[in-house]
Amino acid sequence: MGPLTGIRVIEFAGIGPAPFAGMLLADFGADLVRIDRPGGPPLSAFVDPARDPLGRGKRSIALNLKHPEAIEVARRLVADADVLIEGFRPGVMERLGLGPEVCLAWNPRLVYGRMTGWGQEGPLAPRAGHDLAYIAVTGALHAIGPAGGPPAIPVNLVGDFGGGALFLVAGVLAALVERTRSGRGQVVDAAIVDGTAALLAQLFGLLAAGVWQDRRGANAIDGGAPWYSVYRTRDDRYLAIAAIEPPFYAELLARLGLAADPDLPGQFEVERWDELRDRIARVVETRTRDEWAAIFDGSDACVAPVLALGEAPAHPHLAARRTFERVHGVVQPAPAPRFSRTPGAIAGPPCPVGAHTDAILQEVGFGAGDIARLRAAGCVA
Repeated sequence: MGPLTGIRVIEFAGIGPAPFAGMLLADFGADLVRIDRPGGPPLSAFVDPARDPLGRGKRSIALNLKHPEAIEVARRLVADADVLIEGFRPGVMERLGLGPEVCLAWNPRLVYGRMTGWGQEGPLAPRAGHDLAYIAVTGALHAIGPAGGPPAIPVNLVGDFGGGALFLVAGVLAALVERTRSGRGQVVDAAIVDGTAALLAQLFGLLAAGVWQDRRGANAIDGGAPWYSVYRTRDDRYLAIAAIEPPFYAELLARLGLAADPDLPGQFEVERWDELRDRIARVVETRTRDEWAAIFDGSDACVAPVLALGEAPAHPHLAARRTFERVHGVVQPAPAPRFSRTPGAIAGPPCPVGAHTDAILQEVGFGAGDIARLRAAGCVA
């Protein structure tokens, strides 16, 4: 019984951030109904929908939105919902006859969540895009990577999921809270460029204060400092070191065997950072990643082994917290964050497209004859 138990969410199937947002809402206990294309979701040629964690805990109705009778099916679904989320380009939902003005007329309490890269307006709003382009124009991509090298691509975590899905979920939840006061729904315009820019708030503050250099690999937390960096180990794996505070840095030097070296550069001797980095690198290369992990186990040196995706679930701390779960043979992250009284949960594995079509139609008032007719007409599948 998660904190969103009793909340019904309609998700229009898409890729990336909107499905991830839907997964989070389902983990929180929402009854999430996904409207799928009869032929399957956009990535079904690459990822089996029945094994995609982004689809966990959801129910699926296969609805041909271009069929003339689909608007009535959608109207009943929307009228019965608390939240709608969609991730199409601006104007697509309006052309389908399902824009926010129409849906809020059907259901004035509806929270209508829109997930796009560029936003609903602006010169780039109608253009195609992907995570890399969105984080490029905000400055986020420029800040990530080694000095003297090109920007590093942070998978699609910063834009799609950080600046996109998480801000959509935050907006939806805020709108639901406001609805308890006003009784009215509203539109949540979640643009990845806006959310990614918001993630940069601290860096813009440091830049304004003159303590952040607007170039890669030159700052305390971007790899510029030798005590906040990643080092290769003897077995060609990596060790992450993040010993910022002086007490933690002292613990780092002690466990590396460098504490008694009188010629070692000081922690904040910026002009000697290259020398300090070289000294640390030469020591780290003398042992394997797991040997260093054992040496730093139990310390406050802020050192951790860099684990591969396949290794992470077995890490003792993550295993103890059950940070990962196995659902129908697929290892995946457990619901987060955690609630003391109304814990979230994975409600079930991803379902095949259209698996709940009949049940969902019955819930919104369609009889057996109506459902048979809609199927025969190709409106639902």
